[in-house]
Amino acid sequence: MAEDTYLTVEAPAETASRERSSKFLAYIYPVQDEEAIRQHLDTLRKRYFDATHHCYAWRLGPQGERFRANDDGEPSGTAGKPILGQLLSNGLTDTLVVVVRYFGGTKLGVPGLIAAYREAAAEAIAAARTVERTVDRTIKVDFPYAAMNDIMRAVKECRPVIRAQRFDNLCTLELSIRESRADELEERLRKAGGSIETDS
Repeated sequence: MAEDTYLTVEAPAETASRERSSKFLAYIYPVQDEEAIRQHLDTLRKRYFDATHHCYAWRLGPQGERFRANDDGEPSGTAGKPILGQLLSNGLTDTLVVVVRYFGGTKLGVPGLIAAYREAAAEAIAAARTVERTVDRTIKVDFPYAAMNDIMRAVKECRPVIRAQRFDNLCTLELSIRESRADELEERLRKAGGSIETDS
């Protein structure tokens, strides 16, 4: 996989499993930020308000540099960690996995819990479609009207996504392009007479 790509899931998915008499409901979501994570957790907590535990793990950022695992009252390291382990071993980021447990009266013990949460997370991941996304850089370029032809030639040849455009005495384009090709595009826009602002 290239430096400027990462794996996530395309859409939410859910699975259900039983271990002895406990029921495990696993949910997986693509997420962009902690606000989205909070919303999904709140929704599940309301829907399954009578569940014993709502354990989860998430990773955010192209390299999965931000992450969290939560045992929600299960013995430490028996729920959130195995869920996070499945995200790591599948190389997924910008992803949330929540496993809701209804305790059925039979204790599973530490090894049993770890296996049950790991398996529930693995099933949710298997039920979702994994997709590769690119890490993109947003480039804003201002240029005089006279430079329009040269700027548009650079845009046509580098093929960024045009997010916004304004043509006035001073023209502005907002472009998005994958990280590995962003420097080349910036250099060409500068040579063509543009002044650049970036926000990666």
